[in-house]
Amino acid sequence: MKTLTYINLAIAVVVGLCCCYQVLFTLIRVRGLGRRFKERSLSRFAVLIAARDEAAVIGQLIDSIKAQDYPSELVDIYVVADNCTDSTAMVAASRGVTVYQRRNKIQVGKGYALEFLLSKIAQDKPEGTYDGFFVFDADNLLDPHYISEMNKVFSNGCPVVTGYRNAKNFGDNWISAGYGMYFLRESEYLNRPRDYLGTSCAVSGTGFLFSAKLLEKVGGWHYYALTEDLEFTLDLVCRGEKISYCSTAVLYDEQPTGFKQSVVQRARWMRGLMQIMGKNGGSLLHALFGSGSFACYDLLINSLAAVLMGLGFVMNTVMFAVGLCTPGFETGPVVIAALLALGGTYLGLYFTGLLTLITEWRRIPCRASRKILFSFTYPFFMASFMAALAVAMSGGTQWKPIRHTVAVSLGELDGRR
Repeated sequence: MKTLTYINLAIAVVVGLCCCYQVLFTLIRVRGLGRRFKERSLSRFAVLIAARDEAAVIGQLIDSIKAQDYPSELVDIYVVADNCTDSTAMVAASRGVTVYQRRNKIQVGKGYALEFLLSKIAQDKPEGTYDGFFVFDADNLLDPHYISEMNKVFSNGCPVVTGYRNAKNFGDNWISAGYGMYFLRESEYLNRPRDYLGTSCAVSGTGFLFSAKLLEKVGGWHYYALTEDLEFTLDLVCRGEKISYCSTAVLYDEQPTGFKQSVVQRARWMRGLMQIMGKNGGSLLHALFGSGSFACYDLLINSLAAVLMGLGFVMNTVMFAVGLCTPGFETGPVVIAALLALGGTYLGLYFTGLLTLITEWRRIPCRASRKILFSFTYPFFMASFMAALAVAMSGGTQWKPIRHTVAVSLGELDGRR
């Protein structure tokens, strides 16, 4: 009993010390602090969309890009139909955008598709045609002011900008809601304070913008890990580059609703993290300890959050199993200690999700009753990262496309609030 209590206390202290700076992050968000920008110039952008069998949803994304309040002559849309077996290319082409088809069963993944698309643009357009490149997934929808708001930050000399990531199917079930709160918290309780304090934010899969000059500076797009967004982020941070945040640039994307699909996706995230650490661990450690980069420390702690949480669960399980094999072992006290540890973890995660829900309430497209209900299930969603960690540790995780079917308009999303 005492041993288990001490172990749980030690884990809690370590996690608390590692993450205590996030109290400041929370205060910054609750007070509504953040940088404000005024547009200095109009930039010319290329929109990059890597799509694999996304015929059901890609049309809505293209329509939302064409409906932006930003000058349309300054925005060109490019789609790479990556190993598609459906009509993705035809749907995109019918909306008047440039489409390239890619067939490569060896180099599979979004990172390779983006490199292919950028190389095609470089071949077809003169150097210096574009000031920056947006990256979106085919299931995304953009608020009509998205590009204008991002350009306000970009035109002030910020080479990489990420926006506010919302979920267009938040209210489907506890899994999609869990994802929704996870990304809302990342946007407003991590990226917003980071930006305000002058450290680097993190790119999260989709909805970001980078400059053509930065792309040239880093030697082109060479991010192929299972989590190419994290690889891109950590490479920039190790180089001393900063990623900025725009809270007024709102993007909606579709979240998984099936538990198996969710675990497979998050296992890919964790496997990607392992790939990146194996490949770039030396550079990360040098930036962390050599130059004292807080951005590196911050991103590393958040990347390993699921591992830290899983450690506590594993230790409690192991100690309980050892106790069962020990003569005279009393299960009652150990069960109580384990339940107290689990209960404390649940409450901590619950209030984290609840606070996010409260501050972002009006921006979430979901009925009030379901928002309240899903605040109680958020800790279970976070706990399920342990299942994803187990799958990732077993090996064999590969990049697989997520099937998207939620084809809605912005008007329909507004009706869900």
